[in-house]
Amino acid sequence: MGRRRTFDEDEVVRAAVGLFGGRAYDGVSVDDLVTHLGVHRNSLYKTFGSKRGLYLIALRRHVVDDVQPLVDALAAVPDAAAVLGLVTSADLGLLLLAAVERAPADEEVAEVVSAALAAVDQAIADALGIPTELAAALTAAALGIRLRGNPDGVGDALTRRLDPLD
Repeated sequence: MGRRRTFDEDEVVRAAVGLFGGRAYDGVSVDDLVTHLGVHRNSLYKTFGSKRGLYLIALRRHVVDDVQPLVDALAAVPDAAAVLGLVTSADLGLLLLAAVERAPADEEVAEVVSAALAAVDQAIADALGIPTELAAALTAAALGIRLRGNPDGVGDALTRRLDPLD
């Protein structure tokens, strides 16, 4: 008979979201996971199968805990300025890292990222009454602003240009 689990799986997954979201998949070793999550190596493998297994669970949790609330909030946005404000301030670190680091090389990660971004696009399209292609462009612009850290007020300038959408 094996030992009883001495850790809370939910807490470990949430902590893994933070770790992967701060350092990316390739920036986190199994030793880092063991040290930062407080889980023994054997328990990690027994519970999650692998580092990739834990990463996929953490990515899906990030979508549920962080991206879905953004999608829900976007359903009530009155204009493009509100879209930019919500998307640029949302906790999307792990999703963005997954999009650039893992999605090109991992089909399962690509599916999760694609579905999450499509949900954001659709929420924007529905709220603003615009085509999804235009909503996707707005999502891309907001994410770009976020990645650039809004240098020189580019978000404000873009918002002024998008006002005719109202």
